[in-house]
Amino acid sequence: MATRPLGAMEVPITGSDSIQWAEVTVTSSCPLSEPCAPLTENAASCHVIGDPSTYLIWRIHKNLPNALELVELSASKEFPKGGLRLTFQNALCPFAFICRNEVPSTADSKYLLYALTVSGVAYLFRLRAIGTYVSGSIFPQSELVEIDVHTHLQIGKITCVTATSGCLVIGQHDGSIFCFQLGLLDQSALGFIYELRDDVGRGRLWGLMSRGRIIGAVQGLIISEVHGRKLLFVLHVDGSLRVWDLRARTRLLTHNISLPESAGNLHGSVRSRLWVADANYDTSPIPLVILYRSTSEADGEMIGVYSLCFSLGEKITFSVEPSMQCIHLEEGRLIDLKITSGKLWILKEDGSMLYDLFQTDVNMKNTSSYGLQEPFVAEHLFQTSEHASDDLIWASCSAVSSMKDHFGQFVSSIFLRKLLLPGIHQNAALHATIHDHNKHLTESEFQSLSVSVDVLKKQILSIMENEGVVDPVSIIYYWKNFCTQYFHHWCQNSSPYGLLLDPSTGAVGLIRKNSISIFRCLEGIELLIYGSCDEFVSTGLVLLDDDVDRELLYEVLRCISSINCQLSKAAASVFYESIVSPSLIPSEDVIPQLLKILETGYKSSAIASNISQFGADAAWEKELADHKSQRKFSVDMLLSLHALRNKAMSWNRVLNVVEKYLNYLIPNKCLQSSDPRELFNINTSLLVQATSQVARVMVESAFDILMFLSYLVNISGQVLMVHEDISRVQLELIPMIQEILTQWIILHLVGTTPSESLSESPLLEDFSSRLSSLRIDNKMNKTSWVERLGTKDFTLACILLLSFPGSTEDQGCLSSSRFANPNNIISSVRNFSSWIISGRTGESPDFFHHTIELATVLFKHGQYEAVENLLVIIDAHSCKEKASQSIQSSDGVWCACLHLLGFCLLVRAHNGSHGILKESKIREAVRCFFRAASGQEASQALQRLFSQTGLPYPVDIGSAEAWKFHYYQWAMQIFEQYNMSEGACQFALAALEQVDEVIGLEDENHGGDLLLEPAITIRGRLWANVFKFTLDLNHYRDAYCAIITNPDQDSKHICLRRFIIVLCERGATKVLCDGELPFVGLMDKVEQELVWKAERSDITAKTNPYKILYAFEMYRQNWRRAASYMYQYSVRLRNELTSKEQLQLSSALQERLFALSSAINTLHLVHPSYAWIDAQHENYTCPEQRSPNKKARTIIEENSGDDLEALRPQHHIDIEKLENEYVLTSAQYLLALANVKPAFTGSQTLVADSVDLLVQADYYDMAFTVLLKFWKDSGLKRELERVFISISQKCCPNRVGSVLSGNYRSAHGLLLTSSEDETSVHGAIDMNPTAYQSKGINQWETLEHYLEKYRKLHPRLPVTVAETLLHTDPQIELPLWLVHMFKGGRKGATSWGMTGQEPDAAALFRLYVDYGRYTEATNLLLEYIESFASLRPADIINRKKMSAVWFPYTAIERLWCQLEELRSCGHMVDQCDKLKKLIHGALLNHLKQLKVDSDDALSSGLQ
Repeated sequence: MATRPLGAMEVPITGSDSIQWAEVTVTSSCPLSEPCAPLTENAASCHVIGDPSTYLIWRIHKNLPNALELVELSASKEFPKGGLRLTFQNALCPFAFICRNEVPSTADSKYLLYALTVSGVAYLFRLRAIGTYVSGSIFPQSELVEIDVHTHLQIGKITCVTATSGCLVIGQHDGSIFCFQLGLLDQSALGFIYELRDDVGRGRLWGLMSRGRIIGAVQGLIISEVHGRKLLFVLHVDGSLRVWDLRARTRLLTHNISLPESAGNLHGSVRSRLWVADANYDTSPIPLVILYRSTSEADGEMIGVYSLCFSLGEKITFSVEPSMQCIHLEEGRLIDLKITSGKLWILKEDGSMLYDLFQTDVNMKNTSSYGLQEPFVAEHLFQTSEHASDDLIWASCSAVSSMKDHFGQFVSSIFLRKLLLPGIHQNAALHATIHDHNKHLTESEFQSLSVSVDVLKKQILSIMENEGVVDPVSIIYYWKNFCTQYFHHWCQNSSPYGLLLDPSTGAVGLIRKNSISIFRCLEGIELLIYGSCDEFVSTGLVLLDDDVDRELLYEVLRCISSINCQLSKAAASVFYESIVSPSLIPSEDVIPQLLKILETGYKSSAIASNISQFGADAAWEKELADHKSQRKFSVDMLLSLHALRNKAMSWNRVLNVVEKYLNYLIPNKCLQSSDPRELFNINTSLLVQATSQVARVMVESAFDILMFLSYLVNISGQVLMVHEDISRVQLELIPMIQEILTQWIILHLVGTTPSESLSESPLLEDFSSRLSSLRIDNKMNKTSWVERLGTKDFTLACILLLSFPGSTEDQGCLSSSRFANPNNIISSVRNFSSWIISGRTGESPDFFHHTIELATVLFKHGQYEAVENLLVIIDAHSCKEKASQSIQSSDGVWCACLHLLGFCLLVRAHNGSHGILKESKIREAVRCFFRAASGQEASQALQRLFSQTGLPYPVDIGSAEAWKFHYYQWAMQIFEQYNMSEGACQFALAALEQVDEVIGLEDENHGGDLLLEPAITIRGRLWANVFKFTLDLNHYRDAYCAIITNPDQDSKHICLRRFIIVLCERGATKVLCDGELPFVGLMDKVEQELVWKAERSDITAKTNPYKILYAFEMYRQNWRRAASYMYQYSVRLRNELTSKEQLQLSSALQERLFALSSAINTLHLVHPSYAWIDAQHENYTCPEQRSPNKKARTIIEENSGDDLEALRPQHHIDIEKLENEYVLTSAQYLLALANVKPAFTGSQTLVADSVDLLVQADYYDMAFTVLLKFWKDSGLKRELERVFISISQKCCPNRVGSVLSGNYRSAHGLLLTSSEDETSVHGAIDMNPTAYQSKGINQWETLEHYLEKYRKLHPRLPVTVAETLLHTDPQIELPLWLVHMFKGGRKGATSWGMTGQEPDAAALFRLYVDYGRYTEATNLLLEYIESFASLRPADIINRKKMSAVWFPYTAIERLWCQLEELRSCGHMVDQCDKLKKLIHGALLNHLKQLKVDSDDALSSGLQ
C-alpha cells in the first residue's frame, strides 16, 4: 500500500490514565465448566447512550480475564476519577454490550449490561450510575440476571455473540443461532429462547424436526436497525451471509460471498469477522465489511468492502452488489474497525508494540493515516532511533559547555519536562519505571507522590542521586536508560484495544489499555510538515500562487530538513529549554553554539564524553564518521543553496518566499463574539491538549527557519548574499521569527505547565480573598476547578479557558455532551490560539498586550511561578532593541509587565526559594519595580492592577514625580511585608530622592501641595525606615548613617534607642564601643540610653549594659566613669544575690568579682590622688535603692549595729574599699562553690562568720586572706587564734563530729596571698589552689603548714594549737613538729633551762601539767634538767652567771602536788611513785648543781 498522508492526530484525554477502580465482585450460582466460548482477548468498545449523551466504555484485558472495566463519561463534564471493575468467577469472552434500560424498575438502574463468560454463563446487569458503586462490595443479586446457556442449547461450542436491548444472540459452531430474550422475559417464560431457522412453519420442538441443509459455523453477528426494524446480519465461515428480522424471526437475505480475482493469495482464507454500517436512507447502499484471514501467516489479512442494497416496501429486500473493494493489511493483525455509510477506520498492528490507524472512504479513493501517540512519545523521549540520545549528548555538550555548573540541572530539566508532559506522562508507566529503580515503593506511596509534580520530580532526581550519577555524561546516559524503560512500560500500558466512534458528530477516538483519546484534524502547516510536497499540493492548501515560488519553498524546506537531520531533534529541545529556563542557560548563547556545530562539528568536550563512555577506539570511529558526515553536510548544503539562488535568480526572491511562509506560521486572528463561560470538562481538556500539540509543531517549524536563516547569514560570503539581503534577514526576518517563536512558546507553555495549588501559593491575605474563600455563592463548578489546581492534568491553559469567550460554535462545541469532530477541535484550537495571542477582538497592536491580561488572570488565581516564567519570556523578548521600543512606546503595557513580574518574583522568593536563588529573585524584583516606575504612562497602566497586587492609587496625584514617590513607598511596604529588608531599603532611599524632586516641582509651581504631609515628617519617616531595614540586614554603619541623617529629632532619638537595644540583643555591642561610629553630637544621648537600659534590664541578661557602658567609657578614656559603672554593676549583683539559686549564685558572684576587679584595675589607671569614685556624681544608685527592673527581687532588710554602717550610702569609694569588697566577694564565691550559703554583708561580725565557713569548707588560704584584710593588731591575733582553734579541732579524731580526710576540697577562684611582712593586699588576688594545698595529705600537714606560716604574726599560736589539741582530746599525742616549735623557741635555749622566746618549753610543760599529762611533763623536765647538767665546759662559765638559768619551779611544784593527790586518792600509785622518785632525784641533783654554781658566782662576784 502506498504511503498515506497524515490526516489526524491523537489527543489524549487527561486523567484517563489514573482511574481509581471500584472493585465489585459478581457472585455466580453456576458451576465452573470447560470453556465453550471464545477465549479472553484484549477488547474494548464504546456505547453512546441518551441525549444528552453519555459515553459508556468497557474494557476486557487478556492479562486480567476475570474483570470487566466500565467508565461512564460525558464530554461536558470532567473526566471521572473513578470507574467500575466487575470481577467474575470465570474468565470473560471478549464481548460486552451496554444500552439504556427502557424497562422501569424499583432500583435506580440506568443501563443494561450484557456479558458472557468462556464457560457459557450469560449475565444481565441492571447498572446504576457508575460512580455510585463502592469498592469491595458484592454486586446486588436483585440487579443481576444469570443464565447458563448450556442448560438450553443442545450442542456445543459458541463461536460468536452479540446483543441488543432485551435480546442476547449466540452463534454456534454448527451454524445455529439462538436468541435469549434476556431482560424482556423470565427464564421460565415461553419464548424466552428461540432459534432462527429456515423451517419456521414446521414446528419449534428441538430435536424432532430437521434443521434443513448444513451451514458453516457462525463467524460474525451484527445487529443493525433499518427502517425501525432490528436486523441481524450473520456471516458464516463458508461465506454465507444471512440477514434476519429479529422481530418477525424471518430470514430476509441469503447470499454466498465469494472472493474476486484481486484477492490473490487469500483464496481459501477464512472469513473471520463482519461489520455493517448504519443504514443511510438518503444514500443507499449499506457498506458491509468482511475480514479475511489467511491460513498462512505470511499472507496476512485482507478487508473486503461490499455494498448491500435495500429497498423499502411492505417488506425490506436486500441484494449484494457484485463489486468489491479490497484493502490488504500487509503485516500485523486487525485490532478493530469502525464503519459508517461513507468512511472506514481501520486499527491494526504494525510491528512490535507499534500500531497503525487509517481512514478511507468506502470507494478507497481518499485514504489518510491517523497519527498515534507511539511515535510522538518516542520522539519526545529520544527513542526514535538508536542514536537519538547520543545526539542529545553531542548537542548538549557543545551548546552548553560554557555552563558546566548547570549542565546536569539543565539536562535533567529537559527530560523531566518531557516525562511529565500531558500526553506523555502516564501513572502506570512512571510507577513501573520508578519501581525498577526503587523496589520498595508501594502503590499507595506512589499515589501520594503523583499528587504533586514537584514531588514526582524530587523522587526521580533522588533515584539518580542514589545511583551515584554525578558527571554530565553519566547524567545523560542515566536519563537515556530511564526514558528507554519508561517508553517500554508506556507501550505495554497503552496497547490499543478498540476505536471510539460517535456517528452523530463524527468524533473518532481510541480506547487504549490504560487511557482514552480523541483525534483531531491537522493544522494547515502540519500537513506540509508531516507529508511530502506532492501530498501537500493534493490537500489543496495553497501558500504560494506562483509555481516557481512554490518550488523555491520546497527547496528551502529540503534545506531545513537537512539542517534538522544534522542537528537532530535534540537541538530544538535544548533551545526550548533555554527559553523557558533562562536562569540556567540564556537562549542567546545556544543559537551561536548550534551554528558552530553546523559549521565545524561538535566540540572536543562532546568527543571527550564519548571517550569516557564508549572507550577511545569507538569514540575515534564515531568522531571520524561524524567528521565525514559534517563535510558531506557542508558540501551538500553549499550546492543546494547555490542551486536555490540560481533558480530564484536572487536571494531577495528566496527571502520573499520565506517571509510568506513565516506569515503562515503567525497565529490566525479571530473575532471572539461570545461571552466567557467557566467551563472545565473533557472537551476543554482536549482543546488544551490539541493547542499544545499544534504549538509544539509551530515552535519547531519556526526554530528550523531560524536556524536556516542564521546559517545562511553565517556562510553569506560563500553563497553570494549581498549586504542588503543580509540586513533584511537580520533586521526583519529574524525578529519576525523570534516574535513567532515567543508567541507559540507561550502557547505551548500555558498548555503544558501544571498549575500551582492554592495551598502552596502565598495569596494576599486581604478581605476580598478571605471572602471569596467562603464560597458564599455556592458555585459548585468553581469549587470543582479550584480543587483541581495543583494537579498535573490541570494546566495553566485550563485556568485561562475560564475566561475564553470563543465563538458561538466554540461555546456550543465545548459545552456539548458529545465529543467534537476532528474539524471542530482544530477550529477551536485556532480560535483559542488567537485569543491567547491577540485577545478577544483579534486587533491587539502586539501580542504582549493580551499576554499581560492573561498574566493578570493567572496572577489572580495564585499562579505566581507561571506568571514569572511567562513574564520573563516576554521581558527577554522585549529587551531586544526593536521589540523594546515598540513595547515601551505602548500605553504602559511594558510597565504592567514589569510590575507583575516584580511582584511574582517577590512572592516566589518569599514562598519557596532559599539561599542564592532567593537573593537573585529579590534583586530581579527590585530591578523590575524600578523599571516599571520609569516607564511611560506607568501610573495609568498600573492603576488597573490594584485588585491583583494591592497597589494603592491616590486619586489626587498631580504629577508623575508624585506618583513615583507613592509607588516607591508602596514597593517599600510590600518588601517589608515579606521581610525582605534589602529591597525595602532601596525603595525607601529612592522615595527619599523622589521627595526632593517633588519639593522642587512644588517650588516651580509656586506652592502646589503635592505632598500630603510636611517634608521633614516624610523624610524622618523614610529615614527611620532606612534605619530599620539596614538594621535588619546587620548593616550597622548604614543604620548609624540613617540615624544621624534623620532630620526629625524625635524620630532620630527613637531610632537611636532602638539601635542600642538591637545591638545589645544581638551581641553586637562592639559597634558601640570600638570607636568606628563617632556618634557626633549623640555621645551623651548614647550614654543616657545605655544607662537607662542598664537600670531597667535584667541583671542576668547575656549582653550586660553595664559592661557596654564600661567598654564605651574605656575606649574614650573616661576611667573613673568606667569604674563607676562597673561598681554599679557589682552593687546590683550584691542586692540580688539572696534571691538566687545556688547555681545562679556562683555565677552571680563570679560576675561581681569581674566587676570589682575591672573597677579596681580601671582606677589604677588614674592618678592616685583621683583614684576614687564619687558615687553621687557618677549616676550611682545606692545599694538600698530598689532596682527598676520589672522582675521581683529580694531586698536585704536594714540591719542594726555594724550592718547599718555598711549599708549607708558611700559617696566616695576608693581602691581600698573596692579591694575589701573584692576579697569578701571572693570568699562568698568559694563558699557558693562549696554549696554553702554565704552572708552578704561587710560587717565585722558576719565577716568572722564567713571566715568560719571558709575554714569549715577547708578554704584556708581564703580565710587567712579575709583575716589579713579586715583585722589588724590584737583583733587579727584574736581571729588567728580562733581560726587555728578550728583547724586544730579538725585534727582530733576523737572529737564528736570530727571528719578526718586525707584529701581536702580544692579551692577555685582567686585567693589572696600574703607574706610575713604584709597585712594588706594591693593588686589581684590569686584564687587558684596553692601549690601546697594541691599536695596536702591530711589535716595535720595543713595545720603544720599554716602554723609555720602565720606564727610569726602571733607567736602564741603554737600554744593555742597545743592547748586546743589537749583540751579536745586529753589522750592525744602532740605531733613532733609542734613539740619542736616549743623546744626550739631560742637557739641553744636548752642550755639555759626551759625559758626562751614564746612559745618555749616552759609553756609546753605547763600545758602538760594543766591537762594531766604528767608523764610527758616529767620527761620534758628531766630532759631539760639533764641537758642543763651535761653542758660543755665552754658553757659552764656562762651557766654560772647571774640569773643565767630559769625553770618553771611553780609549775614543777604544782606537778609534785598533783602526783601527791593522785597517790593519796589511790590512782596510779606505782606510776606516781615512780614519777616522784624521778623528779625528786633530778631536782636534788639540780639544786646541788645550782648551789655550786651560786657559790661560784658569788665568789667570782666578790673577787
